[in-house]
Amino acid sequence: MEASYVLPLRRAAGEPGLEELAAYLRWLARHVEVVVADGSEPDAFAENAQAWGPGVVHVPVVNRPRRYGKVIGVHVGMEAASHEAVIIADDDVRYSLPALEQVVEALGTAELVRPQNYFDPLPWHAAWDTARILLNRAVGQDSPGTLAVRRSFFVAMGGYSDEVMYENLELIRTVAAHGGRVADRPDVYVRRVPGTVRRFLEQRPRQAYDDFAQPAKLLGFLAVGPLTAWTARRGSAWPIAALAAGAVAMAEMGRRRHGGTGFFPARCSWHAPLWMAERSVWVWLALLYRISGGVPYAGTRFRVPAHSMAELRLRARARAVASVAEGRGAGSAAPAQGDHGAP
Repeated sequence: MEASYVLPLRRAAGEPGLEELAAYLRWLARHVEVVVADGSEPDAFAENAQAWGPGVVHVPVVNRPRRYGKVIGVHVGMEAASHEAVIIADDDVRYSLPALEQVVEALGTAELVRPQNYFDPLPWHAAWDTARILLNRAVGQDSPGTLAVRRSFFVAMGGYSDEVMYENLELIRTVAAHGGRVADRPDVYVRRVPGTVRRFLEQRPRQAYDDFAQPAKLLGFLAVGPLTAWTARRGSAWPIAALAAGAVAMAEMGRRRHGGTGFFPARCSWHAPLWMAERSVWVWLALLYRISGGVPYAGTRFRVPAHSMAELRLRARARAVASVAEGRGAGSAAPAQGDHGAP
């Protein structure tokens, strides 16, 4: 396929899972160009290169302090990619050949494509997190660990900010703010390998903090705890039972959309009340993080989960005006890299 696959990566030497990832990348390189933007330390970088061989384009990334290394890696990988259709994916994403073909085909009529992730295998913590996926599918679109984007459009808009935590939403909003077409494809299923229980637990406060990018969702979860306490004090259990039943029904609705029953077992819907209860607790800790200066991650704090559409539209208009002014002054187009964190 005429497509590039960009994997931003940072791992430690001797970290488990390298052989399985390397086998996937070698298979992938038979179908698309594979670019690994690697921010690992030198010993791990050399270990990685040896594992996946010469069929993979392997480029180093220098992670800057106070910025999100994954986004920097995406920019570096995008610069190294040689095709217009570019798939960006986390290191736990595992495409099938049909999914690759569907996503690349969808880029023919869109600037960004958002497919659907599912976990396989499905240990208890992955089933728990799948409840989040199902609820998102019921009311809109889930946020996967992979997106596809047109390289020329990405370059023209100057990339996207590397100073936010919810980087996929930031990329989606930045494309939309610049007038790009976003194609949601909840019918294109891409497997994701679940992480460890430790990683699952570490992600809880960060994922709750992402709700600050979606105020209505944030207010809803902030209200769940006080509502539960109020109903418990009144000695009435039916509102809590109704909320739990509604969560299961909504998750089941999301499971049944777009052929999801073939990828999401029914037991995942029953985890929805548990996931909602968990999020309603963590969101209060996220509020404390917000007040204290941001959520901690990778030795720094991120205050902004993702910029609002209004702010990104203002930046896009300012960039367009600057491009026109520079073109008139210099007789040439504005440079590709700009104000959205591109190196």
